[in-house]
Amino acid sequence: GGDVDQAKQFCREYCMVVGLCVTVEPVAFIYTGGEEAGVRVGLINYPRFPSTADAIEKTALDLAHKLRVKLCQHSFSVVGPKQTHWFTAREGA
Repeated sequence: GGDVDQAKQFCREYCMVVGLCVTVEPVAFIYTGGEEAGVRVGLINYPRFPSTADAIEKTALDLAHKLRVKLCQHSFSVVGPKQTHWFTAREGA
């Protein structure tokens, strides 16, 4: 979830600091009993900033945790080629 323009601005700032290229897309999350507008951020193994799969996953997790706070969200998922990580700040979840 979250505002796509805020996500884009935060990603600009993050990329300038760490040397990274990302995509930011608006998406609709459809789930049992509801729907929410949000963003999908994709990390690219961009030749200018080459990286390993493990390093890309680590960067994705770092960026996602920071975006969660910036976008005032309770939870988020990081989807990789082999597994999906789900995180929540809600107590008892």
